[in-house]
Amino acid sequence: MESIVPPPPPHVSPVSPPEKVDYLDLPCPIPYEEIHREALMSLKPEVFEGFRFDLTKGLNPQFALSHSVVMGTTEVPSRDYQTLKMPTANYEFGVNFMDPKLMMFGRLLMDGRLNARVKWDLTDDLSFKANALLTKEPHMSHGMFNFDYKGHDYRTQFQFGNGSLFGANYIQSMTPNLSLGGEVFWTGQHRKSGIGYAARYNTEKMVATSQFASTGMVLMSYVQKVSEKVSLATEFMYNYLSRDAVATVGYDYILRQSRLRGKIDSNGCVSALLEERLNMGLQFILSAEIDHKKKDYKFGFGLTVGQ
Repeated sequence: MESIVPPPPPHVSPVSPPEKVDYLDLPCPIPYEEIHREALMSLKPEVFEGFRFDLTKGLNPQFALSHSVVMGTTEVPSRDYQTLKMPTANYEFGVNFMDPKLMMFGRLLMDGRLNARVKWDLTDDLSFKANALLTKEPHMSHGMFNFDYKGHDYRTQFQFGNGSLFGANYIQSMTPNLSLGGEVFWTGQHRKSGIGYAARYNTEKMVATSQFASTGMVLMSYVQKVSEKVSLATEFMYNYLSRDAVATVGYDYILRQSRLRGKIDSNGCVSALLEERLNMGLQFILSAEIDHKKKDYKFGFGLTVGQ
């Protein structure tokens, strides 16, 4: 009797065990104040109205001068609760100093306002940041000072400002993709305090964030990276004290020589921003926004010249 040899079993590729997470070697998270940065790139395009011209001239690798001219309108409230647009023009002179450990930016406007920003890396892990606005109007000048410390798998920040403003935040990596954080602040001038919590989950293809604060603000965002050049974003903002809610969707499309960003929200506001690189050191900007609820619109174009 002929023996029957059973067929060989089908080849089954071995299943690799899940990669173990080393919780003692987690990545350092991004700063607490920047957890929504991917969503902001798509949902908060810097739209403007009128004409804008920016010129930056580098004098050496560290030092540069900038000139900015804006001709547009400014909104002025009227007695019948309508917003009037008055024509205006402004010139801004700027000074930039950029070094691997020290960066300083200054902007002087025609009306006498002075904006200044400083970022100084005291060590590889500790940095100092300062922002100041000086005006001629009484009680309108303000300043803010921050100390940022970057640990192995966490970041923390301490804030001090005029008006007896004190604040602190902390964010910790829980897994290679998840980070959790919180913040507290106190304004002595207004006798108000607050506390907040935030969470961020990110992979190579998506970023999801949520933030809650005792001031009533609830903010959630989600960004999907469709490809290396296309990103889609959505955001939901709710204030449980005033019962206001806004939902927003947007996009960020990077072409070979241009970048297109835009968004639309539940209040009927639609905006878009196109940045077209015409040549090396020359960029054309086209901006538009239509607010159906307020029956308002903005349209602007500009040129950016320089490094």
